Amino acid sequence: MKFATDRAFSDPDKAARKLVELANAAETDRDQRIAIELINLPFLRAGGSVDEYRAGIERAIENGWLVRHESGTFVKFTQAGADLFA
Repeated sequence: MKFATDRAFSDPDKAARKLVELANAAETDRDQRIAIELINLPFLRAGGSVDEYRAGIERAIENGWLVRHESGTFVKFTQAGADLFA
């Protein structure tokens, strides 16, 4: 018997891919930065949890797809992250 359903973003790699997709769809500012709230809320609305978001953003940074501003309020694509959509 199974009581809990599998979560769509329980795997950090899947969460990271979803966050990168959301970041790609978000509008950047003049410095090519993406405000974190432009990917945070859509991720949560897509069924992700706060913990899955945290794990996904850390995995995206580890994979070299995104870099986080020291303030924590912006992310930017790296070349490797931009190449995912080239």
